[in-house]
Amino acid sequence: MQGVVYMLEDRQLVWKLKRGDRQAMQRLYEKYKDQLLTIAVALVGFNGEAEDIIHDVFVSFAASITKFEPYGSLRSYLLTCVVNRARDVLRRRKFEMRRISRLAETAVAGDNPQQTLILDEQSRQVMEALNEIPFEQREVIVLHLNAGMKFREIAVLQNTSMSTVQGRYRYGLQKLRSVLQGEAGQ
Repeated sequence: MQGVVYMLEDRQLVWKLKRGDRQAMQRLYEKYKDQLLTIAVALVGFNGEAEDIIHDVFVSFAASITKFEPYGSLRSYLLTCVVNRARDVLRRRKFEMRRISRLAETAVAGDNPQQTLILDEQSRQVMEALNEIPFEQREVIVLHLNAGMKFREIAVLQNTSMSTVQGRYRYGLQKLRSVLQGEAGQ
């Protein structure tokens, strides 16, 4: 029931936004920015880059609002935009995942010392381990666990079968456990 209420609110906000209501965009941004940022950080492993992705998604959304037709969930639409932007960023940068992890740690430590204090050791290890598994598996894990997307939705996003998505999830978790246990043993 709560999902229906959110979808109705989103449709109303899109309607207002199409009529020039700037507060509607502010409300949408506030409503989704944290969740989208979490997904973007988990996918690209670099806080500054993730913030740029979120900014680009909302700027593009605002620029194309007159043509936008809300089919289904706005949340899913925005998540799809973030995932696609993350893929573009990773393709363009062509850095290895280990390099991304080192850059993320440097950026977080340099940008905001308070964030460094908040970031606990376990989450750092999980992020590093996530960056060591193949992108397709990491994407499925992040979208399923962090964004709460169903395997069916992820299959559509990745343009593959649901069994492939489930396999990527299962193998990704196995590799994640293996990497984390390897770190614990060191």
